[in-house]
Order: sequence, then C-alpha cells, then structure tokens
Amino acid sequence: MEIILLERIEKLGAIGDVVTVKDGYARNFLLPNKKALRSNAANKKVFEANRAKIEADNAARRGDAEKAAEGVNGKQIVLIRQSSNAGHLYGSVAVRDVVEALHADGVNNVTKAMVVLERPIKTLGVFDVKVALHPEVAVTITVNVARSPEEAELQAQGVDVMADLFEKDEAGFTEDYDPNAEPGEIAVEAEEAPAEEA
Repeated sequence: MEIILLERIEKLGAIGDVVTVKDGYARNFLLPNKKALRSNAANKKVFEANRAKIEADNAARRGDAEKAAEGVNGKQIVLIRQSSNAGHLYGSVAVRDVVEALHADGVNNVTKAMVVLERPIKTLGVFDVKVALHPEVAVTITVNVARSPEEAELQAQGVDVMADLFEKDEAGFTEDYDPNAEPGEIAVEAEEAPAEEA
C-alpha cells in the first residue's frame, strides 16, 4: 500500500515521503495512529494544503522533546533483581520496569512506547537503553541490573561482579597431583610419604 508519511519514521522516511509498506502495517499501525495517509489524489491535496502546519507542529514537538531530553540523557537507573549464581535473572527486565524506575526517579515524561529495548534483559550487568522521545530525538540511559545496592555500586564503577565471584571460588581448593600415581589412586600427603619409606 502506498502512503504519505505525516511524521518521520525510522527506516521508512521523513514527513511528506510517499512510501510503499505492507497493507497490515499501514492498516493496523500507521493509519490508526495518524502517522500516515493513504496515497491518493485527494489526500495529496489535503497534505500539501496542510504541509506547513504539519511541519510546524512537528518542529514544536521536537523542541519540547529536546528540552525533555536534557533531563533524561545519561540518566542511570538501578534495578535490584534476584538471579542464579551464574548471573541469569529469575524473570527478565522489560520496558515496563525501565519506565517505572524512571518515574520513581522523577522522570515522568517517558512512556512505554518511547523505550526501545531490542530484547528483554535477562542477566546481571550494565546496559545502555535507547529512549526515543520524538522520532527525531533519541537519548541513551544506563540500566544497572544487580542483586544488591552494593553490587550495583561495584558494577557502576566498572567491576565485573560475576567474574570476581568465580575467581574467589576457584582460589579456594587445589588438589594434590602426583604424576607417578596409578589411575584411581589417592594422592599421598607430602609429610606421610617420607615416614613410610623409613
């Protein structure tokens, strides 16, 4: 289906572009959300008549979004979650969790539709998440997922908490190794061996 875009849409085009999209995408998303018009002679005339107003409205919304971006850009939020010893979360961090954390931090102008999360976060760590306040204004926030506030502080300083945890575990126990021992034979303590020979 050919449509006329009423706002900039990433990977599709800018205001006024006539593009071809799949029928379902146009009927179910673009047209009901007033992001586009069907491309026909009547709609082209309507669009050209209102083009200045549409572009002025877009510029005003972009200006508001740029002001809001100053308060959101670079924001760091901490989410405390339970996880396995390997660092895999019981559940995941979704868009809703990010929005709720931003609201709790005093950023109320972000909605679920604005947060761009390629896939849910399922491990501990620090992640960059894109927030599109306007089709032309996007900022990045940092999401710190940890098991405790102390771990979150360490992760914020750049410490890999899971790697440190495994290093501590490995340093605890070392097994004696006798290269001359037969398979299945238990290693003899170093102090006991000379006493048996004498």
